[in-house]
Amino acid sequence: MKKILLSWSGGKDSAWALHLLRQAAIVEVAALLTTINERFRRVAIHGFREELLDRQAHMTNLPLWKIDLPYPCSNEQYESRMAAVCQRATAQGFSGIAFGDLFLEDIRDYRIARLAGTGLEPIFPLWGIPTDQLADQMIAGGLRARLTCIDPRKLSPDFAGRAWDRTLLADLPQGIDPCGENGEFHTFASAGPMFARDIPVAAGERVEREGFVYAEMLDIPS
Repeated sequence: MKKILLSWSGGKDSAWALHLLRQAAIVEVAALLTTINERFRRVAIHGFREELLDRQAHMTNLPLWKIDLPYPCSNEQYESRMAAVCQRATAQGFSGIAFGDLFLEDIRDYRIARLAGTGLEPIFPLWGIPTDQLADQMIAGGLRARLTCIDPRKLSPDFAGRAWDRTLLADLPQGIDPCGENGEFHTFASAGPMFARDIPVAAGERVEREGFVYAEMLDIPS
């Protein structure tokens, strides 16, 4: 069975991608791959703390490869560090990287172009599933998540920190993708069939940084 990495943001889409890949059992997800803001020790874009990322990886029972990115990070720096990871992956017998992309063709094309010639195949297990159907499948399948980051140009700031559930989906303004694939929001996955146990969190303080509103994810003692 081919051994692959999974690009892991810690959000609902990458978590569900792991679940589907394990169910299909066509490839072996052998490690998670996450980019970290090396200055703030937070997951890039999604914004939650590295400690919570480590807990997620522990609950998936998978090794976690971290890519430390400078802040700010240029495209050249990002691509250089990703190229080093690709070399490490092929040296260790990996044959592909899976991504949780849903329908944005420019991002998919970028990933395909960056992996061309590396010996790593890009895999998109969620690609093309209508996002209303996908959201329903995720929630029905037991996935639980909270919004860690929202774009206030598209959503009210009070959406930050809310549980991503059927109530939230019903409250989304018209034109907002239920999975946030157009950048409306990002999430932290806290429970689901991809985890050995739940990772209880609650929403904390909301802060605005660089035009986005972030909600802190607070540990709830289990």
